[in-house]
Amino acid sequence: MPSALLPPTRRGFLATSATAVAAASAVAGAFGALPVQLAGAADRPAIRPFRVEIPEEALVDLRRRVAATRWPERETVADQSQGVQLAKIEPLVRYWGAGYDWRKAEARLNALPQFITEIDGLDIQFAHIRSPHANAMPLIMTHGWPGSIFELLKTVGPLTDPTAHGGRAEDAFHLVLPTYPGYGFSGKPNNGDWAPPHVARAWHELMQRLGYTRYVAQGGDWGAIISEVMAVQAPSGLLGVHTNMPGTVPPEVVQLVRTRQPVPAGFSATEKAAYASLDVFYNHGFGYAEMMNTRPQTLGYALADSPVGMAAFFYEKFATWTYSNGEPEKVFTADEMLDDITLYWLTNTGTSSSRSYWDAAQLGGGPFTARPIPKVPVAVTVFPGEIYQAPKSWTERTYANLIYFNVADKGGHFAAWEQPALFSAELRAAFRPLR
Repeated sequence: MPSALLPPTRRGFLATSATAVAAASAVAGAFGALPVQLAGAADRPAIRPFRVEIPEEALVDLRRRVAATRWPERETVADQSQGVQLAKIEPLVRYWGAGYDWRKAEARLNALPQFITEIDGLDIQFAHIRSPHANAMPLIMTHGWPGSIFELLKTVGPLTDPTAHGGRAEDAFHLVLPTYPGYGFSGKPNNGDWAPPHVARAWHELMQRLGYTRYVAQGGDWGAIISEVMAVQAPSGLLGVHTNMPGTVPPEVVQLVRTRQPVPAGFSATEKAAYASLDVFYNHGFGYAEMMNTRPQTLGYALADSPVGMAAFFYEKFATWTYSNGEPEKVFTADEMLDDITLYWLTNTGTSSSRSYWDAAQLGGGPFTARPIPKVPVAVTVFPGEIYQAPKSWTERTYANLIYFNVADKGGHFAAWEQPALFSAELRAAFRPLR
């Protein structure tokens, strides 16, 4: 079997040689990461240094596939109502095949101290960046779909070293950035047992394993769900959570939306606006999720075989969910979008990441359905380009201990990626009461 088609652990993605361990340790030291337990330590589960080393033949294969693309005819409408427009995706893909350089993205990842540890039989890959400031607050921050660690990288500096980015030393964080199971360089679950409650427990275990007995959690998309589930579980040491995609919609409202009922007359202006955006999402833009919720394996064959199919599937969400009026090029460079898409392609995680939707769907509920949190402090930032803008009334009803609520003036679903300075300032303000 060509090495480009082998799973990550057989392609040399994980550096385990003495030279690689030394290199990873040197990087970790430069960033101030906690000492790691290397493979062979008997007193606790091993935390192993990790570097991304994609074989060149995998990149050659990608460019070959892109060059051989069979394009469809253009859409028959003048807008995006049929999906990604040919005039938008074709230039991006042609650049992907002829000008894009994955090695630059790889270098950005390898500039961070990265590790892998096994939790409940599954490898979890993560970056761990220690702040240079004393008394920094430990923070675990989780990406979503179709995102990755790339959507969080712009916040690493502002969060870990705020004095170099217009902040105060007392607002610093030690940062842990795990990769969701089935995504990127984390392991792929071989059963349906890695739904959000399991991931939430694994994240707590990871923080304990790193020596953090008191910490906070943050996320958007899947990261928001995981952070909220952690708050529901309320493990000892979790001080609070911040979400930029809060699950606050009352179940009866979800039912009204899904059955296409008119907005209740008694709703406030912000509640009516939220209802309208939920109607757009559930009744006009939910097809992608229905496929992953119900037939991720069928969808996965296309995502595993066609890089352009994957690129178009992801690009649609960049266009729809950014605060860009449908033009993600206004907020992301071509390289930024392709870094994320290429990570999924090279790790062949289009299918396994889709199955995360199926796993969660087996539990019922939905991404925005209210997830009551009775005790753990919760902070919320509402971004104007988010899928729906949570009204404060629903938020207060859902989170009994709401310590922070703010409506930002720019940014969308990928808030940390789109507006890293604003996002970082929001986290500093949100968690300040818990220090």
